[in-house]
Order: sequence, then C-alpha cells, then structure tokens
Amino acid sequence: MLASKRLQKELLKMHAHLPPGIDIVSTDDLKEWLMDIRVLDPNPLYQNEVYRLKFSFSKSYPIEAPEVVFVQDTNRPIPWHPHIYSNGIICLDLLDRQGWSPVHNVESICVSLQSMLTGNTKKERPPGDDNFVKYNTQRPRDINFLFHDNSV
Repeated sequence: MLASKRLQKELLKMHAHLPPGIDIVSTDDLKEWLMDIRVLDPNPLYQNEVYRLKFSFSKSYPIEAPEVVFVQDTNRPIPWHPHIYSNGIICLDLLDRQGWSPVHNVESICVSLQSMLTGNTKKERPPGDDNFVKYNTQRPRDINFLFHDNSV
C-alpha cells in the first residue's frame, strides 16, 4: 500500500517534469519501471549514448531501496564504468541498505547515476567483473559491496 501510493505520486511528478536527459520508457505497473538516461556533458565515454535502467520495487518501497540495474538491448549498451558490472549491476552506496534513505526516489537515483557517469574518465569494469558476472547468484539488492572508491 505504501509503495503504490508513493510510486503513483512519483509518477505524477515525473510526468509533469523530468530533469534533462531522463525519460520514462515504461511504468505499466507499480512493480517494475524502465527509464532511459543520457549523459548531457561532452564526456567522450558516453556521448550520444542512451542507457536503460530497470527499477524493481518491493512492497516495502520507499523504506527499502528499489533494485536498479542497467539493461542492455539492441540500442542500449551497458555503460563502461568502474562501478558498473557488465551484467548491469551497479555498485552504488545509494542503492545499498546502509546508504538508502526514503527521501530518495526514482528521479534522484537517475540524477545520481547521470552524475556518476558524468564524472567518470575510465573505460573499465570493476575488478573481477568476469568472475562476478559468471558466479554471482545474488540479486543486486542482496549484494554487500565494499564502498572504498569515492573518486569515480
């Protein structure tokens, strides 16, 4: 009940106004949304690219963070970034249990991810990406990442 009310409210606000570079793709239900983001500055790593995010909401949203991953399709790659695995899983404290706060919302997550990409200068994956993608069996919200690199 709390999740559906909050998501309906967020959706109304987003339909009225979204920051530049953020677009609603699909909000057919209150369990999963698709959003597109673009980096607006001239960062050559991300110039002219559009990235798709999948938000999955539990019944405990906004008390619990949504699960957010980048998804790949024919026109939307997974962005290269030292905190984004090649399967789309994002290592970001904002999405972690300890870093999440109910004051955040879909829009603020999109803006945070835009900012994270904007500041990046490294076309690389996190250390151990191949093994992580091959062997990880946990859902993104259940992974306990160690947040030690604030430079990207």
